Amino acid sequence: MSRPPVHTIRMGLIKASIWKNETKSGVRHAVTIIRLFRNGDVWQESTRYGRDDLPLVCKVVELAHEWIYFHSKEEDTEVQQ
Repeated sequence: MSRPPVHTIRMGLIKASIWKNETKSGVRHAVTIIRLFRNGDVWQESTRYGRDDLPLVCKVVELAHEWIYFHSKEEDTEVQQ
């Protein structure tokens, strides 16, 4: 059974999922970016983006970076205490 992402950021149909990975070197994060779309009555996901999707892709990537940066600082502080 896979674990859920530790955080998700969604703006419109663009979604960033942040995954936490425990490694020998400490915590590492990975990010996946998807675009949601409907195919008839079924919601699907794509990793292809059109011109008009790109501003939202940039924004969710920026927010994901900020989230990882600030939570990495918290984890570093917890380890030092």
